[in-house]
Formats: sequence, C-alpha cells, structure tokens
Amino acid sequence: MPSTLEIITSDVLEARHGFFTRKGGASSGIFAGLNCGTGSTDQTEIVAINRARVAEAMGVGPEALVTVHQVHSARALPVTGPLAIRPEADALVTATPGLLLAVLTADCQPVLFHDPGAGVVGAAHAGWRGAVDGVLEATIEAMESLGARRSRIVAVIGPTISQAAYEVGPEFFDLFRAEDEASTRFFASGVGDRLLFDLPSYGLHRLREAGVRQAEWTGHCTYRDPSRFYSFRRTTHAGEADYGRLISTIRL
Repeated sequence: MPSTLEIITSDVLEARHGFFTRKGGASSGIFAGLNCGTGSTDQTEIVAINRARVAEAMGVGPEALVTVHQVHSARALPVTGPLAIRPEADALVTATPGLLLAVLTADCQPVLFHDPGAGVVGAAHAGWRGAVDGVLEATIEAMESLGARRSRIVAVIGPTISQAAYEVGPEFFDLFRAEDEASTRFFASGVGDRLLFDLPSYGLHRLREAGVRQAEWTGHCTYRDPSRFYSFRRTTHAGEADYGRLISTIRL
C-alpha cells in the first residue's frame, strides 16, 4: 500500500473534513492500508498508528480524535472534549473547535454535517438499521441542541455500498414497506426473488425530509473498489475472516 493518504472531500462542506480511503496506512494482509477499526482483529498498535496519521492529516493530535462504540443505534451524542471511554452511540456532534469527530464504516453510510452559521458539526454512522430507526434525524436534533438550525445544515454521505452491489431478500423489502410504503421506491428487481436496495438514495431522502439545507452523496461505492475501500459485504463474499474499517472525520 502507498504511504500517502487519500482523502475524499466535498465542496459543499465548509468545515475541515475528510472521507479517508484505505490508502496510506500501516496495516497489512486482509487489512492492508488505513484500517482504523479498533474492533477489528488487526494489531492494536498498527490501528493506533493509522488513527494518529488521520489526526495529523486533519491538523490535530491523536487525543483529539473522538469515536464511539457503534452499535447500529439511533443515538447521537453531543461531545465537548475527548472521551475517556467510548459510549454506545452512532453519531457525534460538537461546537468545540479542534475536536475531531469520526465514524467508522465498511459499507454503511458515513455522513458528515455542518451548520456554518452556528459553528456546529456532526458525524453519523448510518447503516440501513440506523437510518430506518432515525440516526440521521437524531444527529440533526443533537446539533440543534447546540444552537444549529436544520435549515442551515449541510450533510454529505461518503463512500457506501451502492444499489448495484446491495442485494437483499424479500423479508428486507417487507420490513421497509411496513415502516413506510413510499420507501419501496428505493428497491429494484434483482435475480429471482432478490432485490437491490439503494442505501445512499434512502439516506438522502431521510436527510431532505428532515429539512436540511443541502444533502449530497460523494458517489463512491465501497463494494466495487477494493483498492480504495474496505467492504463488509465483499469480505463476506470472499470468505475472509475479517475486514478493515474506513474512517470519516470532521472538525471546526
């Protein structure tokens, strides 16, 4: 793997941010690259090196990099400083300059938020379960608790699994239909009884319905590009024992 980090950014986010690819990390083997997942079976010291590289690239020390124990929940946590322990949550928000919020993904949506008027940022991990249960809306509400206004918030979805690669069964479709009949438009026909779910379009729909000023997707598919992205589903299909985690970050 090359030693230079690759950072995807969006022109619509004014705050300093980055959706990091797997390039430029110290991990090797099935984790080769910038694996930032402390929950993986990668070497702990190597993951720490990778996370320190991310912090440096974002202009802060490693102690300023804040993550949570992600559990596919709808909990968004306001933070004012580094956390001694990682509580269970799937989103973070802050109005504290120099604090680097980060979420880890490997097909799920990393979503970065900013209200430039209030000086509030947020980061959310939104897989299908978290999105259905309201983690994106919870992030917006947590930002509002710090003075943000949803009418000023810009949100960007980073690299995630695309519809063409996200095959699901009829029971998955039925779950969404029971939640909201209109959500069936995010499914396309696949082979046999299989369907293809459009996770990023669903995420954009939830964000826009919540009333943010602007919502975008970077357009990168984690499954289709193994040289740049880790993917839980690709790893599962390949029969590999574990997978790396991508990191997405934002700060004031």
